[in-house]
Amino acid sequence: MKHRARRLAITLHDLRDAADSLPDAIVLLDETWRVRWFNRAAETLLGLRRGKDRGVLLSERLQGTELAAWLRSGARLPLHDVPAPGRAEGHLDVSVQPFGRRQRMLQARDISPLTRLEQIRRDFVANVSHELRTPLTVIHGYLELLDPEDVPMLAPVLGEMRAQSKRMGQIVEDLLTLSRLETQEHVVDERVPMAALLATLRKEAEALSQGRHQVTLEVDTNCDLLGSPRDLHSALSNLVSNAVRYTPNGGSITIRWRRTGDGATYSVSDTGYGIPASHLARLTERFYRVSSSRSRETGGTGLGLSIVKHVLNLHQARLGVESTPGRGSTFSCHFGPERLLDPETP
Repeated sequence: MKHRARRLAITLHDLRDAADSLPDAIVLLDETWRVRWFNRAAETLLGLRRGKDRGVLLSERLQGTELAAWLRSGARLPLHDVPAPGRAEGHLDVSVQPFGRRQRMLQARDISPLTRLEQIRRDFVANVSHELRTPLTVIHGYLELLDPEDVPMLAPVLGEMRAQSKRMGQIVEDLLTLSRLETQEHVVDERVPMAALLATLRKEAEALSQGRHQVTLEVDTNCDLLGSPRDLHSALSNLVSNAVRYTPNGGSITIRWRRTGDGATYSVSDTGYGIPASHLARLTERFYRVSSSRSRETGGTGLGLSIVKHVLNLHQARLGVESTPGRGSTFSCHFGPERLLDPETP
């Protein structure tokens, strides 16, 4: 028995040393969310102190932080990119896993290096896009001055140069928009009259289609949205323009605005080419294309759905995609009840 107890003590000591050497913070919690044990990384990242914080309610110990509110809500889903209570300018990904008899283990991973790299990438893209804007504007301006009728032999070349110059300019503008959205933490809320916005979106679809598609607008609610009119128009318009670009001539496009049990949904359905299921998870990545040749033909920049995702995130909304190859796609924007406003009375 003494030999067995000694072996268990050595094993326990080794496990504790191994946990102390982990770069991730580990905190063991009892059924009441009180601290039972934590490793050294928890001291560095969460600011816990040995000999002082064992037995305390973790949400009270982290009072005033995002982690405290998350813990009080039950910590059902992982928390991403939150400030580290124990390290200035540090950022964490945090999750809680149940184990044993109603016990829990909190794990916090330091993502500060990744956050810094992401910020460097954002700054680089924003700076390069800003610097490219002026020379592209000059090039496009000179191309517009050249009349193809003066040099008929170069007419096809000038036409292609103008088209590519315009496309490069649109890519730069989309990159600048995306950089702005990524650095925003919130939007200035205003009333967004949906009746007027939906009418505008329908006109834009018809103008882009030029009679090649049947465009339908279906509305079953007169509620408005609370948010940024400019950003919401940009996001919702992107979905409309994508539907027109990727739907063959003679197809149909339906724009819907309807009330649901948990808020309201704006959706755009088309009878286009459809998207294979293997591509759906990556659609909102920058420059991701299901078909590169088709995207070049239609003039897309590959940034539209990234912009849509960021705008919806700023409005606490989510993007849904349903698609069947050869039959079409439906892109949906789901807004929660906190973003809905009753229509203004005359």
